[in-house]
Amino acid sequence: MFWTRGFSLTTRILAVNVLLVGLVLGGLFFLDTYRKQLIAERFKLARSEVEIIANALAEAPSSEHAALLARIGAEQRLRLRTFNAVGKLQTDSFVVGQPAFTFVDPESETWVQDFARWLDRSVDFLVGAPPVPPYNPADDEEPAVKSEWPEIFVSEQAGQGAVMLRYAPDRTPVITAAAPYGPQGETLMTMRNAVDITQSVRSARTSLLVLLTLGILISIQVSLFLARTIVLPLRLLSRAAARVRLGRDREVVVPRLPERGDEIGTLARALSDMTAALRDRIDAGEAFAADVSHELKNPLASLRTALDTMETVDDPKLRDQLLDIAKADVRRLDRLVTEIAEITRVDAELSRTAFKPVDLYALAEGVIGGRTMAARIGEERDLHFTVESAPTSATMIAGDAAQLERVLENLIDNAASFSPHGGYVTIGFADLGDNTVEMTVTDDGPGIPEDQRDKVFQRFHSDRPEADFGSHSGLGLAIARSIVSGHDGKLTVRERADGKSGAVMAITLPALDSAA
Repeated sequence: MFWTRGFSLTTRILAVNVLLVGLVLGGLFFLDTYRKQLIAERFKLARSEVEIIANALAEAPSSEHAALLARIGAEQRLRLRTFNAVGKLQTDSFVVGQPAFTFVDPESETWVQDFARWLDRSVDFLVGAPPVPPYNPADDEEPAVKSEWPEIFVSEQAGQGAVMLRYAPDRTPVITAAAPYGPQGETLMTMRNAVDITQSVRSARTSLLVLLTLGILISIQVSLFLARTIVLPLRLLSRAAARVRLGRDREVVVPRLPERGDEIGTLARALSDMTAALRDRIDAGEAFAADVSHELKNPLASLRTALDTMETVDDPKLRDQLLDIAKADVRRLDRLVTEIAEITRVDAELSRTAFKPVDLYALAEGVIGGRTMAARIGEERDLHFTVESAPTSATMIAGDAAQLERVLENLIDNAASFSPHGGYVTIGFADLGDNTVEMTVTDDGPGIPEDQRDKVFQRFHSDRPEADFGSHSGLGLAIARSIVSGHDGKLTVRERADGKSGAVMAITLPALDSAA
């Protein structure tokens, strides 16, 4: 049943339940309707028969009534009885002739018939069939009187045939009909044991039971199939999740179930992706903690050495040098702590921030005009900062202006630190199509080798000139990439397109229409 994998579990379960319930209810009501139709037809036949026979008796001489009733009863398999005006039995076809039928004793039948009668009663209960009075053949041993038959009273009151249904001991229908005849108020009553109705209904029920049995077997197979498609994958996922939670197997693989297109497959892939993301975060946290420890140890060791040495040095100049080293280490520690605190809260802040329209061109002009570290470096090296003009439609995005400003400051700061005296730092913009905006920061520095272009975004990575040692934490580009990723963008580095020396930091972000 691989073709069902494209359907949702809800659709499968509903289909199975509706199929089984529909078969049961449909079969029960079909049989009840079928039985009612058969009995209704026999009621019509019984009323017609009693009225026709009553008319025949009214026309025939009373001396011929006994022979007529015996002949008709034998031919039509009926029991015919006549009552006089005071309700006494006059003629009985079973007495004046041979009995046309006999009632079956349930005690003499097999368990199969007992089961069939139990099914009859169960179906009547389920469909809410009205109760039917029983017919006791033992009562026929006593002299019959008109008062024992309500249908006789009804026929006399209505002046036409009346029909009534009873159940024989073997639960076969006993249909009786009465009609008045003759000038003296006589009444004719017919009785038929309609065993063929029971046989027809039970035959139809047998066929239905076979169909229901097949339906149930199919339903069981489908239910087992559903159990396998639901329980087994969920069991695998729960075991994998428990092993991930306990951390007993770091390489445990959460099954992705790529062949499944239903909710279970979606859940499996979501759990697998979530587990991979958690592992990446755990690994990143452990690596970050190790890097932080390593980066903090260097300035702390330098600071401790400087302070320890100051206690043994009497030369004022040397003490001043050691003091300058200590101050630089303190500033470096302060910068490291600040950068570490910022990079740890970037993701949390972005997850809570509501993005608003941001004009990258206006943002770039504001950063260039502000007092940044890059501006200080620019004053020292006679650097030139320019913002290339760009249409507004190519610079509008949705984001957090403050965070994006920090990205741009870090990139300009990085570009300025590598640019030579008199160099240029240029901010440009481009519309890449597909609702994507690109902002670039280009410098005139030595550039970045291709094999180092991914490493520059790693935390605490710093490959700078000796003059800048200690003035950068190595977290600026890592923070910038984390912020850009939080805006569904990318931060990459490439060489200059004009062939000159330098590096191009490129930020690609969704345009405003795409982000909205």
